[in-house]
Amino acid sequence: MSSPMAGPAAPTYAEEDDPMQIPGDENEGEVVGAPGGGGSDDSSEEPEEDEEEERRIREGFIVDEDEDEDEEDEEEERRRRRKRRKKHHRNREEEEALEEDDLELLEENTGASFSRNRLTRLRRARDSESPPAPSSSKRKAVLEPSDDDLDNDDLELPQIQDIQNIWDDERNAAGRDDDDDMDDDMDNFIEYEDEDEEEVGGAMDEEAREERRRERRRQEKARRRALGRAAELGGIDANTWDELQEVFGDGHDYDWALAEDEEPVHQEEQKPEMKYQDVFEPSEIRARMLTEDDDLIRATDTPERMQLATSALSASSTMTLHKPLTENDLDDAASWVITRLGTRKERDFFRGDGQFHRYLPDLVQAITCAMRFLFVQEFEVPYVWTHKRDYISYFNPAELNAEVQLLSLEELWRVYTLGQKFCSLLERRSALDSLYGRLGVSDNYYEIEVRKRVDTVETVADATEWLSMKYREDKKNRVELHFHDDEEQIDIKKHKMPSRISHYELAKKSIASKLAEGYGIQPHQVVLNFLAEEHTHFVEDPELNPQAYAEQFADPDASRAQLPEELLGRARMILATEIGKDPLLRHKIREAFKADAVVSVSPTERGTAKIDDHHPFFNFKYLHNKPAAEMLLSAQFLHILQAESQHLVTVSISLPADAKANFERLLNDAFSSDTYNDNSRAWNEERSRVVQEALEQHLIPIGIKWTREWIREEAEDFLADQCSQILRDRIDIAPYATDDMTPGETPSVLAMSWGKGEPHKDLIHIVFMDEAGRLREHTRLDNLVDQESRDEFVDMLKRRRPHVIVIGGFSIATAKLAQRVKEIVNKPNGETGDIGQDESLNIEVIYVLDEVARMYQNSKRAEGEFSALAPLARYCVGLARYTQSPLNEYAALGADIKAIMFDEDNQNLIPVEKLLSALERVLVDVTNKVGVDVNRAVTDPYYQFLLPFVCGLGPRKAQLLAKKIASLGGNLVNRDQFVKGSLLTTKIFLNAAGFLRIIQDAELKSTKGRRNEDVDVADPLDNTRIHPEDYELARKMATDALELDEEDIHDEHPSHVVSLIMEDNDADKKLDELNLDDFAVNMYETNQDKKRHTLNVIRAELIRSFGELRDKFTRPTPPEVLMMLTGETNRTLRVGLIVSVLVVRVKPSFVAVRLDSGIDGMITSQYISDDHVSDASAVVQKGKTIQGVIIDVKLNLASDSFWVELSSRQSDLLQGDSQYRRVRHDERWNHQQYERDMELQARKKRAEVDRTRRVIKHPNFHNFNAQQAEVFLDQQQRGDVVIRPSSKGIDHLAVTWKVDDKLFQHIDIVEPNADPTGQTVGTKLIVDAEHQYSDLDEMIVNHVQAMVRKVEELMAHEKFKHGSEDDLHIFLKNYVAANPTRSAYGFTINRKRPGHFNLCFLANKNSTVQTWPIRVTPEAYYLFDTPATGVSELCDAFKIRHIHESGRTGGGLGGGKTPYGAGGRTPARTPAAGHATPGHMSVRQMGRTPNPYGPGGQVPGASTLGAATPAYGAPPRTPYGGGFQTPNPAGVHPARAALIQQGDAGGGGGWGSGGW
Repeated sequence: MSSPMAGPAAPTYAEEDDPMQIPGDENEGEVVGAPGGGGSDDSSEEPEEDEEEERRIREGFIVDEDEDEDEEDEEEERRRRRKRRKKHHRNREEEEALEEDDLELLEENTGASFSRNRLTRLRRARDSESPPAPSSSKRKAVLEPSDDDLDNDDLELPQIQDIQNIWDDERNAAGRDDDDDMDDDMDNFIEYEDEDEEEVGGAMDEEAREERRRERRRQEKARRRALGRAAELGGIDANTWDELQEVFGDGHDYDWALAEDEEPVHQEEQKPEMKYQDVFEPSEIRARMLTEDDDLIRATDTPERMQLATSALSASSTMTLHKPLTENDLDDAASWVITRLGTRKERDFFRGDGQFHRYLPDLVQAITCAMRFLFVQEFEVPYVWTHKRDYISYFNPAELNAEVQLLSLEELWRVYTLGQKFCSLLERRSALDSLYGRLGVSDNYYEIEVRKRVDTVETVADATEWLSMKYREDKKNRVELHFHDDEEQIDIKKHKMPSRISHYELAKKSIASKLAEGYGIQPHQVVLNFLAEEHTHFVEDPELNPQAYAEQFADPDASRAQLPEELLGRARMILATEIGKDPLLRHKIREAFKADAVVSVSPTERGTAKIDDHHPFFNFKYLHNKPAAEMLLSAQFLHILQAESQHLVTVSISLPADAKANFERLLNDAFSSDTYNDNSRAWNEERSRVVQEALEQHLIPIGIKWTREWIREEAEDFLADQCSQILRDRIDIAPYATDDMTPGETPSVLAMSWGKGEPHKDLIHIVFMDEAGRLREHTRLDNLVDQESRDEFVDMLKRRRPHVIVIGGFSIATAKLAQRVKEIVNKPNGETGDIGQDESLNIEVIYVLDEVARMYQNSKRAEGEFSALAPLARYCVGLARYTQSPLNEYAALGADIKAIMFDEDNQNLIPVEKLLSALERVLVDVTNKVGVDVNRAVTDPYYQFLLPFVCGLGPRKAQLLAKKIASLGGNLVNRDQFVKGSLLTTKIFLNAAGFLRIIQDAELKSTKGRRNEDVDVADPLDNTRIHPEDYELARKMATDALELDEEDIHDEHPSHVVSLIMEDNDADKKLDELNLDDFAVNMYETNQDKKRHTLNVIRAELIRSFGELRDKFTRPTPPEVLMMLTGETNRTLRVGLIVSVLVVRVKPSFVAVRLDSGIDGMITSQYISDDHVSDASAVVQKGKTIQGVIIDVKLNLASDSFWVELSSRQSDLLQGDSQYRRVRHDERWNHQQYERDMELQARKKRAEVDRTRRVIKHPNFHNFNAQQAEVFLDQQQRGDVVIRPSSKGIDHLAVTWKVDDKLFQHIDIVEPNADPTGQTVGTKLIVDAEHQYSDLDEMIVNHVQAMVRKVEELMAHEKFKHGSEDDLHIFLKNYVAANPTRSAYGFTINRKRPGHFNLCFLANKNSTVQTWPIRVTPEAYYLFDTPATGVSELCDAFKIRHIHESGRTGGGLGGGKTPYGAGGRTPARTPAAGHATPGHMSVRQMGRTPNPYGPGGQVPGASTLGAATPAYGAPPRTPYGGGFQTPNPAGVHPARAALIQQGDAGGGGGWGSGGW
């Protein structure tokens, strides 16, 4: 029944519905979509499979012809979208259930009845791995496997428990043949993917495609096999499944509701794989070294430290952009470096009388080789120093005994640093050349003179600036060419940028540039004359003098013409700028400053008061003309800069007068004319002005700026070197060793501490570390006095037998613990015990520096390693580890090493990056000097801290190396595995190989017949400092020393002979018999190989591999132990200082005392008092604190005794200790300025003492000066009062009250009967002749508050204008301009005279604004001498006075401001000796408080009036004062009132017409 349907259906499907079919595939030979796929079984012979056939017919072979055109378009769009998704390798599947029409069509063609709930959709790839059935439906489903599924051999089969899989009918056909299924259902699947592959990846090879198909079939069979057994395994047959589906449905009834959600689910499913960048913060990624830069550093075959611009210890280290040098750069690099190595090299090698002058060519060759190794071949400094030292040392076969050290290790690091700077210079030179090329100009001066002299970064910057200045206009005017086929440029509207045109550019564009050309010589020719110190370019003088010559360039237009002096000034500016910016001349001024610059310091006003002779900055407070060269090797200049940043001093750098004059003379000579006449002299004077301007405006400032940075950088480098040297002294020492231990052997250590040493509170913690650095035992004891605790401690010593006992702590009580431990070690059985030979404990008790242990005890690293231990026990672990390996302890600090204070006074002045770089170099040197056991580093996290400091490695590469070794099993057998196992790249291997030890666990195995299979064979040379490239030399040396022939070792491992010589007891004697010098000479003459030093290293390594090269373990000095336990230093505890001590015990002959730091002291009877004392208890008592002078400091480390001897005699105490605490000033001291400032300070102190501090019980009284009073009242209300002492003496008081914001009046009050003690106020307080009061309250109420009311009344008047007087002037002018027939006036506050107002008026539009003063008193306003009780009366008085003045002068006044001093007396300040209370307005000046209430003056005349203020704004909308009718004022004479009324009512253009 199914076969007749299958035939015609298949072609229809293949031709119409399978766009992914590959036609003409000869390899397959199958009809795509044919049922059965060409299999031999006929479905008619298997009626049990009819149901399966029907399913396939329903799902794949029935063409739905009822879809309308809209659905076809929809389907076409859907198909294109699916194809696009496939091209992006996305898993995609469209699931659709058959609709009712489909089911009816199937029933008609098959005659069978179908359940509406049996038909299912295909699952997504993640839900079901069953193959798809081809379908002609417009909504056919396609299952596309992902590439991961296709390529994954360990394919994970779907689980039958998946709830969505139980409804798949096709999994019920468990009995179906797998091959039929594959051929039938997978053909389209495979064809589909093949086309997809061709579309995405291009055409594949046929064999590869066939192999891929077979692989897919195999995987699909496995899926079907598992899926087909789903029902079986579930224990439910097919009929039961049918019934279940009819009742419960197939689980897809509501898929239509989820259709819209499928796309987002799929998109979410296809999100890119989560990366750690999406999870961790960027700071965390940087801390874990997981950034892209870190990955690049790991992968690059260059030493890690060479890839970094800063120290590898720094958390902010960044990659350097320097490129490696080439062989062509080496000569220039060596020449550049050798002149900057230092003064010692210059003295010994460069000077003709130098000690090693004849070895200068050898020094140049050594530096060239060093630069080649460092920057071409990229070897780090330790590699060059250890394995290539012969090439940087003097070697002459004719002078084998000559000992000349061309380069030390410190100088080799200096070469490396200078080489990095040279690389930076090369890059800047390249950028400069690029800039010059882009300018498109040809400049002979630049190409011939400037470019070849660019040898510093500063010169590059100068040349860049010079080119930009000279050719900036050319660059602006360059026309950009556009062709017809260029893309059209879209005009983008940009914001207008601010102009950056300088005065030079403006002048250059003006006629002044032509005038500048007339000076007779070009600026660059002047510089060339200066460099040659002769006239290589001659100066031509114009025929006219400068003044007349400049007149020729004046503009004919008189309105735009410039004076000749102005034109000459602009021409001088052009020439001075071009000369001052010349790169070669700037280089010369820097050289002048480097040779002769001097530094001076002067204190600021704040610094003068703050820096006394005990302040650390006092050393340079008045530094005067100290040569800059003397400040390079000290921290003084850095302290000066620190003081300057705190605004305590100002720094000035200058050239001495003679050096500056000499430079100016040479520059004048280069610029001047040789002709002798008046015209030439005039032009030479003009040129001299150019030179002076160039020096002052350009050359001197650039020299000062450079000198400042030069001294700072040199001083920082010096301090960083000092700190690194202290670190080297602390870590370049071997572990502690007893006399019977081999140097370099690690001891077992017992470390103990009592903490702060408080009895009954602090426990004694003890830890024991074995030779391998493992914590073996930890215990705590209450004390070492009880017998039980003592026995426990002795038992531990006998059981563990440590090589040394280390003591540490935080107080002086630690010394008592050390004493007790020494007693127990010397007598373990007690005082009476008999110590036999076997019972003796010969263990040394020592102190060690604990700065690292103090940091370790509270660190996260300690908590991670020993979480169960208390902090004090971790402190003991740090002490033990330091004793076993100081290097390892400091290396484990990482970037925290900067917290260790190597130089307590100066270390904080060094930039962190520079300090870390200096300290890192020491760690690198010492680590490579010792070597690192690579296998132990992989397994021991603490020891692994050394691995990053191995030559060639770093934190990133060491981390990667440890992981790779761990993945190989964690143990390497020989160094060859670094390369063969791809553990290290080539350059890194060459750098690191000689420093990575591979310790041999057993004897060398017999290797006969295995010469080519020695990968896993140990090599004794791998446990030596010998580099693999010198292994043959070592083997030959061993062979010659043992006098063996090649036949004797032919079948052995190449290094078998090395193991023999190492095991030989007479190895040193046999190796000494070899003439290594002759061998080195022979190698040099044969192959030019320098191996003399290398041969000596090989000899030493064959005698003892990795022999100890460090100094012996050093113990801390007594002052260091004292500082560690108490914090006292030589500066705080020395003879002559006065200290406070506590009396703890009193005896007749002495007094026992204790310092604040816990140190014990003693005062003998002769030093207790000046008088003879027989019993000390009669003078001092226990528990009292007394003063004592230190007369001796006793430090005995052997007996753990630290105490001081003091004197408490008054004669000793009266002398003081200032001379011991005073800071010594520098030899270069400005004594005159110092004495003047000291005298000024003393005068101020005397004035402070002389000023009486009054105590008056009044709420408004404060001991303020004028400025303090103003600050206090600034936040108060208008009218608030402060009563304060007066600077005029005890019989004066000062009253300050607030007039307005930022305006205060100071009133002087006289007390004729003042209290001499200053405790009370006199009964008479006189302000002036008219104002006297009996007490302060009366004065405040009747005087100050009365004036406040007057002020507020006037300020509330409509004629009062807030703002300045000029604002009022502008208002009046605008008003009169808008109202020409009117006049106007107004009031404003006088801010120059607190308590006064100004009356400003404008009579008419042709007059000017006049100003009259108004004085406020408690009872009236005073217009000059006319009183007015109120504001209205004041207005009347003004009008009357103006009318009189107008009549007297015959009309309106000329206008202007009326000065207060004209014609009358203005309140003024009367100077007096001593301090004075600030006067009239504000407190900014000191003086006596004036009396503002003097009699009025006369009316000023018209001749005193000034100019008017310019107008502002538009006229006001509301007329000011227009139409004002003045009533008859009370108390005004009737005739005067009538006159006022007449004037107001009159017409015409006079005052009456406008009205006031």
